Amino acid sequence: MGNQEEQKAIDNAGHRQRVRSRFLKDNGKNMADYELLELLLMMSIPRRDVKPIAKELLRKFGSFADVVYAPINELEKVGWVKESTCVLFKAIVAAVCKICRANLQDDVGITLLTPDALVDYCRATMAYEGVEELRVFYMNAACKLIDDEVLQRGSPTNVPITPRDVVSHAVEKKSASIILVHNHPSDNVKPSEADKILTCKICYMCTLMGIVLQDHIVIGRTDFYSFLANGLMQNIRMQVNDMIAKGEYN
Repeated sequence: MGNQEEQKAIDNAGHRQRVRSRFLKDNGKNMADYELLELLLMMSIPRRDVKPIAKELLRKFGSFADVVYAPINELEKVGWVKESTCVLFKAIVAAVCKICRANLQDDVGITLLTPDALVDYCRATMAYEGVEELRVFYMNAACKLIDDEVLQRGSPTNVPITPRDVVSHAVEKKSASIILVHNHPSDNVKPSEADKILTCKICYMCTLMGIVLQDHIVIGRTDFYSFLANGLMQNIRMQVNDMIAKGEYN
């Protein structure tokens, strides 16, 4: 029995080395999701065949991204997944978010026209949340990022917020312009009528305070919707300017 266990340990060590070697060939570019998960699990679960664990994680959660973004209490329901594995997964998420945030900091002026950096950051931080969040980006007169924050969290289908909350925070940050972003956990990024009405009300209050609402972006896991890119933002601004000119209150 001792010889069998010893041979199993030798075979497992050989398998682990082969997985590492495959990764080093092209930095994991051609590795399957379960192989990349295996590599990570090797770092947190020693001396054990982790391939079945990797496949069970994928079966339970879906994709590689779904696994690393999964709630810790759900991850720990999978056999042999303990705190060390959860910390490793969440460290990967934190690293991705930091990299995307750094790219956004460098590129926010361009982001207003081509929102790739903004979308990447928001997808990394918000797309895998189970409830809707409203994030606000605050910018100065040169369109440089001052700050961003999650202003409110809600339910899987709604995030409660008032235009006054948004504008008061923008004033506190001394913002010249803002961008709104909220996620749809359903992955259907088409804005609802409620989204459009709220955007119009926020734009109205921002305009009164001399703040420009640049865009409202809806984020999903696989897609996004920009009010600006789809022409809705321009229509809302025209409507707001007309209301203000007529002395109407929104």
